[in-house]
Amino acid sequence: MKILLMIFGIVLTLNGSIMDDINLFKAQDAYKKGEYKNSLESYTKLSKKTDEVHYNMGNLYYKQKEYKKAIQEYKKIEDKKLQYKKLHNLGNSYAQSNQTQKAIKSYQDALKLNKNKDTQFNLDILKKQQEKKDKKKDQKDSKDKKENDKKNKDKKKSDKDKKDSKDKKKDDSKKKQQEQDKEKKKSSEDKKKSKKDKEQKKMKKDDNSSKPTKKEVLSNMEEKKWSKMLNNRGVNTLLIPLNSKGGKDENINPW
Repeated sequence: MKILLMIFGIVLTLNGSIMDDINLFKAQDAYKKGEYKNSLESYTKLSKKTDEVHYNMGNLYYKQKEYKKAIQEYKKIEDKKLQYKKLHNLGNSYAQSNQTQKAIKSYQDALKLNKNKDTQFNLDILKKQQEKKDKKKDQKDSKDKKENDKKNKDKKKSDKDKKDSKDKKKDDSKKKQQEQDKEKKKSSEDKKKSKKDKEQKKMKKDDNSSKPTKKEVLSNMEEKKWSKMLNNRGVNTLLIPLNSKGGKDENINPW
């Protein structure tokens, strides 16, 4: 039984190996013909993939502009003999993915292993592009900063103008209120003064009306004098002035 299982395992291994050989042949043949999609499908069917297979698959993904998948395949390569090619092609894939810094790093690492002119050329181009990007970014940042400074300045000026306008309105309102209060106070004082003047005039008029005239004073004096004389005579009566027939006033003493 054990022998049968071993034979069966050997047959499966041989079949697997035979299928891998067939798929590997198909992959290489399709690659030569420029049938990259068919080549990639045949490589994918391999049960065991070597570093060379990962390298070829990375190249095929790159040719089909599937740069992220190409990067994944290149990263699986461990063979030191393929390190330079791996790093160079990683640099290409990163560059095509707009990962400039990673591309520059891959090219620099590749040049440590091989001073290849193509690698150096790609690196120089990327550095120039990066310098332009940095310069453009700096210009944009500077422009944005100026615009922001201007906006902040305009905003501060606008806020100041609004505050000044608000303060002016407040001051004007305060002045207006003070003027109104002043007018009310003046009006109130004028009313009080007018009322006081009227009262004083009235009091003066009352004093003048209650004050006896010169004639009344003399008449009162005579009345007192006559009353005193009558009292002395024992007659309790008031002097009654009479008019004579001749129209002349004559004082008749009843005594």
